[in-house]
Amino acid sequence: MTTMAGAAALGNMAAGALEVRREEVSIVAQLKAGSEEAYSWLIAQYQPPVYNHVYRILNYSAEAADTTQEVFLKVFRGMNHFNGTSSLKTWIYRIAVHEASNRRRWWFRHKSKETSMEQPSEDSFEPMPALKDKLVDTGSSPFENCARGEMRNQVEAALSHVAEPYRTALVLRDMEELSYEEIAEITQSTMGTVKSRITRGREQLKKRLEKYLRDVKPQTASTSLGHRGQEVEVAS
Repeated sequence: MTTMAGAAALGNMAAGALEVRREEVSIVAQLKAGSEEAYSWLIAQYQPPVYNHVYRILNYSAEAADTTQEVFLKVFRGMNHFNGTSSLKTWIYRIAVHEASNRRRWWFRHKSKETSMEQPSEDSFEPMPALKDKLVDTGSSPFENCARGEMRNQVEAALSHVAEPYRTALVLRDMEELSYEEIAEITQSTMGTVKSRITRGREQLKKRLEKYLRDVKPQTASTSLGHRGQEVEVAS
């Protein structure tokens, strides 16, 4: 009976995956045909998460907005070249990561040499638009244990100081909840590289937070910052 139930469950999963694939093929066909409704759907579906991801890489709302516009211009212009070897989501995220990385490199070459009174510092970090929603999510993540009040801002600020490419891998895995396979495809890296970057990103995030957590909860022997059942201890 167990074997039969397992086979039935696998069959249902396969059928569901096939249906999702069929829907995507249909959407892509409409996009390539120039359907305005399909493009409206694409914007509604992907613009918010793409903006949030780009913002987490750049940390500047204006730059993130401009970069997101550029991402979707490239998506629209390149739609006829989309061959379906990856999912539509993976393809869009790959473009987003590429554009955000290019913009970040440009920023450090040019804008970082300029002085601006509005430039955010670690003490005056601009909150991420949708991070607070992720922080109160029911799933386990390195952010959940700090998802209250001032702690939330500390986590956001700490994330902004995690070095690339570890931050991108960390955000894609722990916040966007993409699979290792999807992240490897988006970043054009091996699975081993992806897992290594995620591990190092979590370590950097933990180090950024551990002193603050000790100060806030000195009575606590340790605070878990683990994700998906993997615990990272911050000793007090």
